[in-house]
Amino acid sequence: TFAQAPSGQATMQALREKLQADKKLVVAANMDLSAEEAQAFWPIYEEYQKELQKVNERLATAIVSYASSFKAKSLSDEQAMALSKQAMAIEDDESLLRMAMAQRLGTVLPGRKVARYMQIESKVRAIVKYEIAAEVPLVP
Repeated sequence: TFAQAPSGQATMQALREKLQADKKLVVAANMDLSAEEAQAFWPIYEEYQKELQKVNERLATAIVSYASSFKAKSLSDEQAMALSKQAMAIEDDESLLRMAMAQRLGTVLPGRKVARYMQIESKVRAIVKYEIAAEVPLVP
């Protein structure tokens, strides 16, 4: 369990792995894929998750940078603008990634199943973004 996991990086990695496994279970339970569809879908899903992880890492880096400045009470106007631009660029890249994913899935799944997957992904991302927003304080 997480209560018994070592602190720091190992705990974060264990949590990340659990969240990824849980997400995959949610997707599998809600996609109603035939064997043929599943064979085509899961490799695309895994590739998308790897690309999404890169987006998540960029977002985490931006949040850590902001947190450091926030704690030190040293966030300048220039830093605030740069972090805002960085956050918007990350959102844009995530949107482009989502569009590319939908297009790729459209080559192997019927449109309704593509839409269903994109809804599931959107709901999961909304939860993650809500949790981040709840933890990150407003710029002073």
